[in-house]
Amino acid sequence: MPQQDKPLAWIGSSKKDLMALPLEVRKFFGHALDFAQRGSKHDAAKVLKGFGGAGVLEVVEDDQDGTYRAVYTVKFAQAVFVLHCFNKKSKRGSETPKEDMDIIRARLKVAEALAKEL
Repeated sequence: MPQQDKPLAWIGSSKKDLMALPLEVRKFFGHALDFAQRGSKHDAAKVLKGFGGAGVLEVVEDDQDGTYRAVYTVKFAQAVFVLHCFNKKSKRGSETPKEDMDIIRARLKVAEALAKEL
């Protein structure tokens, strides 16, 4: 019997933030999230450091206006929780800005609470 796709759950403003990104970036992130929903991992998805394990992933995409990231978690069986979508503005290489890491940590706690309710 084929495995049922996990639903997507959007935490905070993540869906609104995704919709504000350029169309090609949205398509790319949507494709990567589709992989996650099917229990697979897109080639562009990497473990986000600082979360102790492979439960929090990020997808990075560039266009002429900058670098964009979508962060999601597959830690919970109930859904794929999209935690944050943003335009990376950090000037320090590939490091994720502290403000964005704080948002991701807070939204991960919300996702954990929602997963317990589901």
